[in-house]
Amino acid sequence: MRNTRRTLEVWRRRPWHVLGGWLAGSLVAAVGLLFVVWLVAVVSRAGGFTGTTQAQVIRPPFVVGDLRDVATILGHNLLVLALHAMACVAGFIAGSSVPEQARRHQGIRRVIHDQCGRLAIAFVIGATIFSLSAQGLLIGTEAASVATRLQTSPGLLLVALLPHALLELTALFLPLAAWIIASRRGEWDQLLAATFVTVGISLPALVLAALIEVYVSPHWLAALLS
Repeated sequence: MRNTRRTLEVWRRRPWHVLGGWLAGSLVAAVGLLFVVWLVAVVSRAGGFTGTTQAQVIRPPFVVGDLRDVATILGHNLLVLALHAMACVAGFIAGSSVPEQARRHQGIRRVIHDQCGRLAIAFVIGATIFSLSAQGLLIGTEAASVATRLQTSPGLLLVALLPHALLELTALFLPLAAWIIASRRGEWDQLLAATFVTVGISLPALVLAALIEVYVSPHWLAALLS
């Protein structure tokens, strides 16, 4: 906790030196996922894998909703944010706390601590890759279905959803961006502080994204498709 407080104090003096890298990384991840979604949607539509979309065009962002829709969207996003934040905490434990504990042991107990740290890091990386791949495939297939129902192209549909989607995805990927940057620099001891900061930034951004999705995106979508 002392290291975390010192880290937060250093970041407070130069906030954009740290936040700039995180925001850039999360924005790149968001754009990358949207590109994968577009690619999957195009391929799915070309292959005729459009399925049924009746339940997907009668709620935001396709029609204006209410506060219950805002709460539902926010609840789903908070679950994803919690998972990404826990990846940050797991990185802190695996990269900083476990190796520190390992130095206090000898023999087989030290070997176990060393291997647990490496396995935890590998698990976080694998789980993150799996999650992003699954999201790209699922959302891309759904986008193809919705585009077919609305008689538009997947590209135009994604442009219509950008006002909330880009903000939402950037906020959700912020803890993972901090995780990746810290892991590349070997700054595992900073990940607990990064968890607090990224979640604190992402929460209001997700609330704003949910409001845009429910009250703004339907009008933007209608204007583009008219």
